[in-house]
Amino acid sequence: MGERQPILRMEGIDKRFPGVHALDHVDFDLYAGEVHVLLGENGAGKSTLMKILSGSLPRDGGRIFICGQEIDELTPERATALGIGMVYQELSLAPNLSAAENIFLGHVPRNRLGLVDWRAMRARASESLASLGLDIDPDAPVRQLDVAAQQLTEIARVLSKGARILLLDEPTSALSEAERDRLFVLIRRLQAQGVGVIYISHRLAEVWMIGQRVTVMRDGKVVGTLATEQASEDGLIQMMVGRQLGQRFPKHPARLGQTALRVEDLSLGNRLHNLSFEVREGEILGIFGLMGAGQAELARAIFGLEPEASGRVFLYGQRVHIDGPTTAIRHGLGFLTRDRRQGLVPALPIPPNITLADVSQFPIAKLLDLRSEARAAARLVDDLRIHPPLLNRRVMFLSGGNQQKVVLARWLYSHSKVLIFDEPTRGIDVGAKTEVFDLMSRLTQQGAAIIMISSEMPEILAMADRILVMRDGRFTAEYGPGATQEDLLRSASQAERRS
Repeated sequence: MGERQPILRMEGIDKRFPGVHALDHVDFDLYAGEVHVLLGENGAGKSTLMKILSGSLPRDGGRIFICGQEIDELTPERATALGIGMVYQELSLAPNLSAAENIFLGHVPRNRLGLVDWRAMRARASESLASLGLDIDPDAPVRQLDVAAQQLTEIARVLSKGARILLLDEPTSALSEAERDRLFVLIRRLQAQGVGVIYISHRLAEVWMIGQRVTVMRDGKVVGTLATEQASEDGLIQMMVGRQLGQRFPKHPARLGQTALRVEDLSLGNRLHNLSFEVREGEILGIFGLMGAGQAELARAIFGLEPEASGRVFLYGQRVHIDGPTTAIRHGLGFLTRDRRQGLVPALPIPPNITLADVSQFPIAKLLDLRSEARAAARLVDDLRIHPPLLNRRVMFLSGGNQQKVVLARWLYSHSKVLIFDEPTRGIDVGAKTEVFDLMSRLTQQGAAIIMISSEMPEILAMADRILVMRDGRFTAEYGPGATQEDLLRSASQAERRS
């Protein structure tokens, strides 16, 4: 970066929570027009560092400089005034408001009478979107936009406040490859305008796609900073986890048993069309499709979350009627949702979140054995490497990846025999992904049947024994071992008959 002065410099940032040294004298900087990628395992301190920079958390120590000027105290309002904008992994748009209303939420233009100037707001929103190269109707309700357009609208909202430093936390975790490319075009446009971007991601390939420098954090400390051309995937993984991971995809050969789940003619309005398939004990059945192909609806319908769905479901040869999650759990089904917030009670600590599915089956008069619950939770926290291993910690204070592990622990505790994993590695780091894959392999070795829905082609090709490809709510192809990414993409983007 030569002798240029960084637009952001953080020195010796320190932050402690009860029982956790979240940030231990962290140094970080950013230059105008740069994308600086921030990597680390879940719980490494990345999000805490960004929350301090965006003003939502106070720091315990350290100094922050913006364009060479030291900033004593940061609040969200002060951060915005200084040109710092944060876009979180979970979007915070108001779905029933238009794109224009979302962009100017909290700072709407007003006329001389103090009333909202709707014409000015639409015009300025159109101008803002056009300046970013975005073809988004400012009057369209956000709920009608696809995920990528919502992501870009949120970025436009942050930039409308004059952001010069843009913080992006896992911006592509819910995007397809085509949608990711749209986002990258926008980021490069912002770079050309001198905006500095801090880019948090668990997708290592994106380091070289979009970044100029990469900083790796581990256990609240900075391990190192490299120019991306000097970094390698294996080297970054070693820096992140501090240990040899071994096999990235620890898949054991399938030992297939009887058919555990059979679905016949599953339909749901115009979203699912006469889907039939089965999965056997010891098998991982992969479901792949592009965004909106119907994978999420398929999972929800099987678990009883789509009451309008029709079709027949058989478990171990017996037809069952699943009218909701409680019935599904009673029949031995488990469901890891792609949005972990749907599966957690954030205000509760770890143990009751782990035992939730099991407790839901108790008779009303049965008392909960809290000591037994704590012992089981402690065992699973250790087995899944949930960090920090504090049982009394409310799950809202865990990192996203560790929240994901808590939901996984729930289905381990419930001894479910048929598990539906919808995007099981979304938003978790490379080390945690390996642990999830190892867990999946162990479960199938014990006779569990797993439906793995994933948009990550290398993962589904490595872990699935069979792969069904979806498009427009239909299966278009079925693949066994030896399938390629090209096979999956071709079948996902062209309407073919299932082979």
